Amino acid sequence: MRAHGPPPAYAQAVLRIIDVRTGEPVEAAPARRGLTRVQAHASGLDATALRVLLVSDLLVRALELGGTPVWSLLTGDRQQAELRTAAGALGIRPFEDGTDLGSGLGEAQVLHVMAGGAETGGGGPVSEATGGGLVSEMTEGAQVSEATGGAQASETTGGSPASETTGRAVVAVAPVASPTAAAPDLSDPGALRLALLSQPRDLPVRLDAEALDEARRTLAQWRGAVADWARRPSRPVPDDVRVELRTAWEDDLNVPEVLRVLRRVETRPDLPDGARFETYAYADRLLGLELTRDIGSLA
Repeated sequence: MRAHGPPPAYAQAVLRIIDVRTGEPVEAAPARRGLTRVQAHASGLDATALRVLLVSDLLVRALELGGTPVWSLLTGDRQQAELRTAAGALGIRPFEDGTDLGSGLGEAQVLHVMAGGAETGGGGPVSEATGGGLVSEMTEGAQVSEATGGAQASETTGGSPASETTGRAVVAVAPVASPTAAAPDLSDPGALRLALLSQPRDLPVRLDAEALDEARRTLAQWRGAVADWARRPSRPVPDDVRVELRTAWEDDLNVPEVLRVLRRVETRPDLPDGARFETYAYADRLLGLELTRDIGSLA
């Protein structure tokens, strides 16, 4: 589910994310630019857990691009070392340990990112075992109760903050289907990351050979193009393209739309190659696909 329509001007854009409890968008970055905590809840080394961490990573990147300080944590009780290692291979930034939150750091906003069903928005319960505690919530006025490593948070689902200074939102990530039950294949982490980014986070992803091959081809094409464009005189990112990119990712972290903007930029006839290069490099600060990796490799 996408958030409300694009802002009238880029200067007024604020990252909004759908709170699965209400189906309504909330501001991920508080107006006063206080600290936002992004807390990923994931256990075990599987593709769905990695997708939860990837969405959390994108939230961190988007918030930092908007100038918001972020504190990212990981809570879970199984295969945490293995999960962190796989996340690192996927280009996901390290998380602090979320099992001992204490009193926190005076966050102005808290975003809990966790696995949910394919139809989590606007109804139905979301239930997830995280860190030995049960996260259970209902969207129709019921109370949210969460035990995370001994620190319990409780709040109603009407969008009001749990205290005068802290708001909380729950971000649900749809599962990943894989042809095998084995751990994800990390032999080509860039292709795996792009395949996971290609679908909205509230829709399931199927990681089959076809999806990975398509991601691999796209990534190779873009990296080659960026390396070629880098040899041309640099030009700034066009204002309209920058607005399109920021509007997309600030609208409920709509990464598939960011990818569509890049595809349009790739073939847009009025853009000099230097502007294409700067556009891809700028978008990659969010995407983390190492699009500039092959610079200097072309003859």
